[in-house]
Amino acid sequence: MTWVKICGITNLEDALVAVEAGADAVGFVFYEKSPRCVSVEAAREIVARLPEGMEKVGVFVGDSPDWVSAMLTIGLTGAQQYLMSDSGEPTGSRKAVGWGVLPKAVRILPALPIGRFLEMGAEIEGLAKDLEHLRDDVPGRPSLPDGVFDTLVFDSGVGRMPGGTGKTFDWVRVAPIAEGMRRGGLKLVIAGGLTPENVGGAIRILKPWGVDVSSGVEARPGKKDPEKVRAFVRAVREMDKKAS
Repeated sequence: MTWVKICGITNLEDALVAVEAGADAVGFVFYEKSPRCVSVEAAREIVARLPEGMEKVGVFVGDSPDWVSAMLTIGLTGAQQYLMSDSGEPTGSRKAVGWGVLPKAVRILPALPIGRFLEMGAEIEGLAKDLEHLRDDVPGRPSLPDGVFDTLVFDSGVGRMPGGTGKTFDWVRVAPIAEGMRRGGLKLVIAGGLTPENVGGAIRILKPWGVDVSSGVEARPGKKDPEKVRAFVRAVREMDKKAS
């Protein structure tokens, strides 16, 4: 089944709606410039009330190692890190991490503002080939556990906005990259402008491992619409049935 993450969670009520709807993960944004930014204290209180099987993913921006301490402090099971600095430029650095200090079932998801790459006129075929070998190029690869650098998030970020734009990117244009990732054994999670109405089309074109939604299921920034959350998960599961 397609992995479903409901991101931009700021309160317990919305988190429990995601659980009830059948989502696989919830996301907490720790980027201060986001209208969905949540404090470490608030996130910790929410996480403590969620089922153990629900994945809890922190969203971070830039090259800061803060996600490690946040995971340990809050009880997160994953970190989604946008490889983009406040200047709008890709950071590209992969610092060594002592994996032994993290939970066993950890998931590390580098997130690329794919809209930025398309905006720069990136060569699609070249990027696809690079991503085929991404996991091979990570220093210390033999010691990396499953879930670490084997899944990438593509978001529609542009310029100084790494994500959270509420806009889709060109799925058809990115399809060759998605295919290259599959050949390289990488999983793709797509984000950016997804809604209950269009997520089926995105899945049909890109065949991702997972989908990530935030503004597309909101009543207003930082507050989810329960019916939209349920409709989104339902739309994904309907596509899963068609593909099976």
